[in-house]
Amino acid sequence: MTNSIAKAPLIGRIKLRLQRLFGAWGVFFKGFVKHPVMVGSIIPSSAITVTKMLEPVKWDECDVFVEYGPGVGTFCRPVLERMKPDATLIVIDLNPDFIDYLGKTIGDSRFFPIHGSAADVQQIIADLGHEKADYILSGLPFSTLPDQLGPKIALETYAAIRPGGAFLVYQFVKKARQFMAPHFDHIDSGYSIWNILPCHLFWGWKTK
Repeated sequence: MTNSIAKAPLIGRIKLRLQRLFGAWGVFFKGFVKHPVMVGSIIPSSAITVTKMLEPVKWDECDVFVEYGPGVGTFCRPVLERMKPDATLIVIDLNPDFIDYLGKTIGDSRFFPIHGSAADVQQIIADLGHEKADYILSGLPFSTLPDQLGPKIALETYAAIRPGGAFLVYQFVKKARQFMAPHFDHIDSGYSIWNILPCHLFWGWKTK
């Protein structure tokens, strides 16, 4: 009993030191280990991939931007830098560790980290006082999501986006396009080799 009590503070100190040492990378790795089928990658996206993915966004027309699976905020900060002062960024993740980390490290009144499912995006947007999203970004691994969750997320995403908006998706495999195709009127494709691993980029546009 005494021995276990003595060990507890030591374990806590070691954990704290590791968190400080690895920072966001440590949180991201922890999230991958706990939920590999939901995170999809052990390494956050590169800055080049982030820039290329966000290129088509018309920031002056963007009032509500949503991201699925924000991880440790690789896209969050670049999005906030580009957004209008009165715009809103909503990020949705099933992993409470990521949501807790983002809530503690991003101090921006436009930022709303939500612990929940991307399949509930319409309700989440409505609960925050908005009707539709202008853009929704996702790095969720559609190829490994549980049965029927991928199609449901694609359908709910289409319904949540305003006409003229887009669903921005980055994936290591092309399967995500299969989920997007039944709903989005036009899909542009790209590829980023400057990423670990190289990834496919898709922009699904809702024209009406």
